[in-house]
Amino acid sequence: MLIRKLDPSRDLAILTTLQTEAQDYWLLADGHCDPAQKAAAFFTDTPPNCDPAHSHRLGLFDDGQLSGIAELSFGFPNPGDAYLGLMLLAPRLRGSGSGPVLLAETESRARAAGSPILYLAVLEANPRGRAFWHRMGFAPTGVTGHNPDTGHIMHRLAKPLGA
Repeated sequence: MLIRKLDPSRDLAILTTLQTEAQDYWLLADGHCDPAQKAAAFFTDTPPNCDPAHSHRLGLFDDGQLSGIAELSFGFPNPGDAYLGLMLLAPRLRGSGSGPVLLAETESRARAAGSPILYLAVLEANPRGRAFWHRMGFAPTGVTGHNPDTGHIMHRLAKPLGA
């Protein structure tokens, strides 16, 4: 497996292919999926008050094929914090041990940036995702939100990064 930064001018087509393959997540989260739109948004979406230019857009390649992505931003919810806005694997890799590999690289980059905590949000409607994050050491922060557009309840989780 190889993990590298993704580039919108070079990697948009392969990212669109991955978004098509993994659209089950978007159907759960949004009720619809436009893979090309999701691929383009991956390079610009960030949490509030985060600079997309300072975010890490990572791709996990398995046998030369883009098979997972992670978006890591800095400065949310507090200055200096890291936020994992999205981590998505192709269905063919889920449960294979690839998720912990991509997460470890993401955590390593957050530590290198000096972030003390890594945050993320998980949909209440995604029990498999919640179970994964708990196994990876993330704990509830007590912050819960409701998305009025989708009706989803989201729970913020956090993991201290330590040294």
